[in-house]
Amino acid sequence: GSLPGVSRTRAGYAGGQSPAPTYRVMGDHTEALQVDFDPERLSYEELLELIWAEHDPTELPRGTQYRALILTESPAQARAAELSKARQAERLGRPVLTPIEALGTFTRAEDYHQKYRLRQWKSLTSELLGQTGSERAFVDSTLAARLNGCLAGYGVGEGLAGELSALGLASASLEAVLGRVGARTR
Repeated sequence: GSLPGVSRTRAGYAGGQSPAPTYRVMGDHTEALQVDFDPERLSYEELLELIWAEHDPTELPRGTQYRALILTESPAQARAAELSKARQAERLGRPVLTPIEALGTFTRAEDYHQKYRLRQWKSLTSELLGQTGSERAFVDSTLAARLNGCLAGYGVGEGLAGELSALGLASASLEAVLGRVGARTR
């Protein structure tokens, strides 16, 4: 289903101490996804359940660049993440090895790393860049986040056409996206 409450996502680098990470010189940072969400519509606990479902938390991290990692922004999030990790370990019947750490600094990834699936659709990306007026606004757009997720196969369900239309997607683009997503989910 959809991810109600997620308004924006951005790719970046976090969890390390080296200064000014980039894709080519990441240092000790991990590639990360920052998620803005409305806790009235999606609780932090529900977001954690989605994170656990998206990777094998019993796997040892191999290096730092692509490791699974939960970064928290507050002591309350850290406590919730640790409780969620314990529940996950109990459910699986084995240790959960995904680290939970304080966020520290999040550095936005380069523009070409943002909205990867959406950028495969050049005309749609161009349309959204025109609507938003800048790369930063495009990356921070709720519509771009939603489309990127849909094109990756996430959040496809009933009401998608109305949701994308309400977010401002033009009708020709909407039909193209729904056709692509419909083909993906069959």
